[in-house]
Amino acid sequence: MSGDWTGAGLPPAAAARIAEVRGSGTWSSALSTGEFAALRAVGFEPVGQVMGSAVYHVGRSGRYWGYHDCLYGGMRYAFSSAPAPIALSGRGAPSAGLVEVLDRARRSALDRMTAECSALGGDGVVAAQLTVAPFVAQPNCLEFKVIGTAVRAAGTVRAPQPVTCHLDGQGFAKLVTAGWVPVELLYGMSIGVRHDDYRTRAQSRSWSNTEVSGWSELVQAVRSDARAHLWAQTGRRGGDGVILSSGRLRIWGEPCMRRSNNDQEDHVAEATLLGTTVARFTAREEPPRTLTVMRLDPERRRRTMRRTATDTR
Repeated sequence: MSGDWTGAGLPPAAAARIAEVRGSGTWSSALSTGEFAALRAVGFEPVGQVMGSAVYHVGRSGRYWGYHDCLYGGMRYAFSSAPAPIALSGRGAPSAGLVEVLDRARRSALDRMTAECSALGGDGVVAAQLTVAPFVAQPNCLEFKVIGTAVRAAGTVRAPQPVTCHLDGQGFAKLVTAGWVPVELLYGMSIGVRHDDYRTRAQSRSWSNTEVSGWSELVQAVRSDARAHLWAQTGRRGGDGVILSSGRLRIWGEPCMRRSNNDQEDHVAEATLLGTTVARFTAREEPPRTLTVMRLDPERRRRTMRRTATDTR
């Protein structure tokens, strides 16, 4: 990359690549033959492969930054019967700051991909895949990358801004054929932290088969909070619903930052959901119902039945 870049618009290298594609009049994609045919069948054509990336430094998420604070005050008593709370990012726990920076990184990558789509004259991106991987050149840095194929609709009607979705070519075509259109690729995320209180430690070390109720509550709460985070974004651009693509749950233990001697442990759960909001663009009308009418007057009904019987001989 050459030249100064302020972070707004396309990076210089991306802008040069888009200009080369537009000048050549050719396009590239990762579509299969079936995907390409399905898109053409519903009036869309690929205009080029697009991507967006962002490298973010994520500060230490444990003891020194406080993101994984369990908010439990009962650990000062070794045998406290007070149940530990679940510190959820969606409820304003310290982990909300970590979710916010990860959201911002994903949004930056998505915005740069849609900017490339607009530069190519596309109306949307299909088969968008987002990956998050360590940036090997620097500790505590992550690279957020999303890549897909930009498509353009036939005709003169243009979308106000490009749509993005995880659906492949066939899935996109089926959705459009059914009267729906994808709107936006979304991620719902939640981080929950729970202290291993006395009851949790006793259950996890028991000789009998028993549920560790605190950990069950943790995974249930963090999954529910991730769904709420995803759902809260669905109406941002007029979505009517969400088609889920995948869900991920990570769980690990960390020394409790509220204990200086580190003799007690917390468990951290991180749930991430990927989905695409969809909106209806046509209203299907129900076919008119056929009404069966029979006269109620007895004499007229008998004449009608005799005439019907005669006609069928």
